[in-house]
Amino acid sequence: MIPIIVASIIFFDQLTKFLATKLLPLNAPVSIIDNFFNLTLVHNKGAAFGILKEQVVFFILVTLAAIVIIALSLKAKDMSRLYKVALAFMLAGAIGNLIDRVFFGYVIDFLDFRIWPVFNIADSFITIGAVFFGYHTLFKK
Repeated sequence: MIPIIVASIIFFDQLTKFLATKLLPLNAPVSIIDNFFNLTLVHNKGAAFGILKEQVVFFILVTLAAIVIIALSLKAKDMSRLYKVALAFMLAGAIGNLIDRVFFGYVIDFLDFRIWPVFNIADSFITIGAVFFGYHTLFKK
């Protein structure tokens, strides 16, 4: 189940990034819902909120370490389904953004809600996974 979740998320992430790259102009918002949601293709050379720009090798190494830790954690036998899904979401998101960094030197972002930095599908799954992980850690025995 976990490999299917991870592969599906990576596929969806890479497909949407490919389409964004082919269909959207760089750094030019395309309004979908006025004053709320745009599609804006950006090349993020940093981390969240664009911090630490031009540190590609650093981000690749940190992401590889995170992937190894998550993959090893998924081997534990006594974890709940929610915990496994949380780790799978974070793993898939990390791999999706790692693919961009390795092949392009930046992460392709395109979802723009105007009140938040532009992000992508991989970022969304990392966030959802982190929320599930936090919920599980705080409220599940």
